[in-house]
Amino acid sequence: MIRFSANLTMLFSDVDFLDRFERAAKAGFKAVEYMFPYTYPKEKLTERLQKYGLQQVLFNLPAGDWAAGDRGLACLPGREEEFRNGVGLAIEYAKALGCPLVNCLVGKTPAGAPEEARRTLKDNLRFAASALEKEKIRFLFEPLNIRDMPGFYLCGTGSALKLIEEVNHPNLWLQYDIYHMQVTEGNLMQTIQENFKRIAHIQIADNPGRNEPGTGEINFPNIFRFLDKIGYSGWIGCEYKPLGKTEEGLVWMKPYR
Repeated sequence: MIRFSANLTMLFSDVDFLDRFERAAKAGFKAVEYMFPYTYPKEKLTERLQKYGLQQVLFNLPAGDWAAGDRGLACLPGREEEFRNGVGLAIEYAKALGCPLVNCLVGKTPAGAPEEARRTLKDNLRFAASALEKEKIRFLFEPLNIRDMPGFYLCGTGSALKLIEEVNHPNLWLQYDIYHMQVTEGNLMQTIQENFKRIAHIQIADNPGRNEPGTGEINFPNIFRFLDKIGYSGWIGCEYKPLGKTEEGLVWMKPYR
């Protein structure tokens, strides 16, 4: 059965963040995800989840100073302590919110010393995977496309799988973002099928534009039938930018309710 979670970083953005939980529930969502919870007290987020009967599916590790250009810390030599402190904070939030998945943005490629960046990345991923495993939380990371995220260290499914092999930890999983991978490489269904056992979460947006399904070139009805056929049982995160009011753009979801 195909299940969708509302990404509250992108959906319902015409209201304050804490008001988006109610909007998601009224729109028919049973689960939510978002980039970062850390601006808000755990108690406030938990209250919203409980009040509106929502499941927290996923959020990201702290990614550094976003306003200053950070897009993750895992591959940055010299910031290991900051990364590891972020893992501890993420665990606190995940336990409080009942969140089973935590994702990592690995960061932009630092200038110089590529071998040191790779070593730092692998050590940090191994540390986080172990720490989260102890709390029975799955640890994910994701490749992005460098058109939207110039300089990002990890681009493409092949690069992510190679990193999984090098880190060699059972609690390191792939978040597969259909939008990013369509931009990067295409061949979506075959890639998902070949790597199905390592994919713990899927996110969607159409291309071009990163808007709702049905606005671009991706055949989402085919994708959803395929995911159902191969037995994908996780949530599908709606991480897209609505062209108008979020509710008005949800017509694509009606066949799957």
